[in-house]
Parts: sequence; structure tokens; C-alpha cells
Amino acid sequence: MMQTCCIHQSLTFPRRILPRRDDASIVFNPPKLCKLGFIGKHHQPLGSPSLIRQRRILHVDLNANDAIFEEETSPEAELPFSKWSPSKFIWRGLSVPIIAGQVLLRILKGKIHWRNTLQQLERTGPKSLGVCLLTSTFVGMAFTIQFVREFTRLGLNRSIGGVLALAFSRELSPVITSIVVAGRMGSAFAAELGTMQVSEQTDTLRVLGADPVDYLITPRVIASCLALPFLTLMCFTVGMASSALLSDAVYGISINIIMDSAHRALRPWDIVSAMIKSQVFGAIISVISCSWGVTTTGGAKGVGESTTSAVVMSLVGIFIADFVLSSFFFQGAGDSLKNCV
Repeated sequence: MMQTCCIHQSLTFPRRILPRRDDASIVFNPPKLCKLGFIGKHHQPLGSPSLIRQRRILHVDLNANDAIFEEETSPEAELPFSKWSPSKFIWRGLSVPIIAGQVLLRILKGKIHWRNTLQQLERTGPKSLGVCLLTSTFVGMAFTIQFVREFTRLGLNRSIGGVLALAFSRELSPVITSIVVAGRMGSAFAAELGTMQVSEQTDTLRVLGADPVDYLITPRVIASCLALPFLTLMCFTVGMASSALLSDAVYGISINIIMDSAHRALRPWDIVSAMIKSQVFGAIISVISCSWGVTTTGGAKGVGESTTSAVVMSLVGIFIADFVLSSFFFQGAGDSLKNCV
């Protein structure tokens, strides 16, 4: 009986002798603690950067040589603007000067993909010539109808050609051509690059070792800057010709009078300024359209929104640049029609 009680007591209340140090601290098994995840006083696990976890010993099981901990979480101090993210319009606007600088740097270094550049030049130039000439023809005839009758009543028949030439060279030809190209090619640039962006084709180019700026954006910018001046010159010629033909056919003003007046009013700087304007407009169209394309998100709906927004912003940029360049180029002008009176 006594032996049975002793055995029962030994099974129920086992005796365990803990090793002690001089400071009488309990020595735990390191593998057990590592398994629980306790690695010091402060431990911050992955996936919760905003919390600091502290563990406190609640109970020690001497049989299992293990410990039970309680976790206490306290919020970590957040940095200012840590949760703020700029709107889509802001970071798209910031991408425009960044992409423009990258393109300019690659042009200066000579890193140009000539094959793509020639393909984009063909699309922007010869394939856009027909719609540009057609638009310029009817704009010239409509502009002629508006004021030729008034000038005829005032007896200023010899000033009509000069007014037409100055209006076409300084404003109508570069602006109308740029609007047509923005609607035709700017939308195409944004849609193409936007589709490539949402379908991760640009990431594929990076994996293959090709820079999307070198391969996609720079050729489009160069093609637009080279094609638009020649399109503007052709539109100026066709617009003047349509205005002279309409004046001769409807109002009885000879074509020779129109051409002589235009020759007297025009100066070489008028043509040069039109070429410079159109080149700036081409850069604005291509950079904005490409920037909107490479920042597209949201699938097919995002591509459509990027295309529409790229055309609108290109037109706004054209009008603002036209005002700035006109005020800079023709600030002191005002005596061009003296030789036509």
C-alpha cells in the first residue's frame, strides 16, 4: 500500500531539479524559444511594419521546458505624408518633363533607333499629308469669305493677299496642322503605348534588354518634330492657293494681285517662325501622348481614357505654346502691311 502511494505520488507530482546560476535565473532551452519566435525583447514580424510587438512571460511549464507568452501591440509613430499618394493627373504631369529630359538626353548621346524612327516618320508625314491639306484648303476658303468682302468695300484690294499670307504663316498653318496631327497621331501614340503598358509588353522589352524610351518614345518624338514643319509648309502653300482661287472666282480679285500683295507682306522670319512653332507643337504632341500612354492603368477602359486625355492635353499645350511663342516672336511687329497699301 505504501509502495503504491509512493508510485502514485511520483507520477502525479514529479520532482524536477532546475540548474541555477549565481543570479538564480531560470535557464530555458534555446531551441524551444526559437520555435516560439521569441528573439529578444522587441520583435517586429514581417507584414506588420506599423506595430511593435512585445512579449511577456505569463507561465512556465517545467515539464515541457517551455514558456507561454502574451503579445502586446503598440502603434508605431507614422511619418508625415506616409499615406499620401498624388493624384493620377499630378504624377502624369510630372512624367512629362521626365520623359522629355530622357528623350533629349538620348538624342544628344545619339542613342536613336533609326528603323523605328523612319517608320514613325512615314506615319506622321506622308500618311498625314492628305487630311492636313484638305483641312487647310477649306480653312483658307472660309477665312477668305469672312473678310475679303469687307476689304473690297474699303478699297483695300491690294492688302488682301498680305493679310492672308500673314495669317496663314504666323497662326493658321502651324496651329491647324498641329491640331490635325494631334487628333490623328497623338491619339495613336497614346493608344499604342497604353495597350503595350496594360498588357505588360513594355516589361517584356525591359526583360529582353531594350529600353522602352529608346525603342518606343524617342522615335515618335523625332518623327513628330521633323514631319510637322514640312506639313506646315505644305498647308501654307495649299491654303494660300485656295484663297487666291476663291478670291478670283467669286470676288473678281486677280490672282496676280493676291500673290504680289503676299510677296510684299511676307518676310523670311514669318516662314521661319512658322517652322519653329510647328516643331515645338510636334514635341508637345508626342511627349504628352507618349507620357499618357506609358502611365496607363486599368485595362481597355484606361486605354480609352488615356487616349482622350492625351488629345485634350495636347491641344491645350498647343494653344498655350502658341500664345507664348507669338508674343515672343512678334512683339515688335506691326509694319508688315505698309508695303501692301
